[in-house]
Amino acid sequence: MNFKGRNKISPDFNMSSMTDIVFLLLIFFMIASTLSKQLDTINVELPKAKGKTENRKSVAVAISSSSLLYVDGQLVNKNNLQQTIINKMEGIQPPSIVLRAARNVPIDEVVYVMNIANQNSIKVILAVDAK
Repeated sequence: MNFKGRNKISPDFNMSSMTDIVFLLLIFFMIASTLSKQLDTINVELPKAKGKTENRKSVAVAISSSSLLYVDGQLVNKNNLQQTIINKMEGIQPPSIVLRAARNVPIDEVVYVMNIANQNSIKVILAVDAK
């Protein structure tokens, strides 16, 4: 009598489930790293307010508590601010600035940046911390 079974177990390992897991991990880390990026790396304590967040291409202008001006994370002299903003605006449609001013910055500094934007028809978005 022959007692051997008809079903034979194959010693091969199927890699399709492993590649699915690796692919999902890749997507997870790509999304997580994209969400962890900030507009710029200047630590500015923003005023609190309720508002909505818009995700579009823009130039980040930060005013630190010591009234230093940063454009996309680079320190800029006040005299060169307008030209730097105009140079960074090339190719951005519609042109917009995200203005991140510290809570204790004099209003004159904020108005100065807003005047530059107004003279060049650039939309200004004032960044705030959510309440």
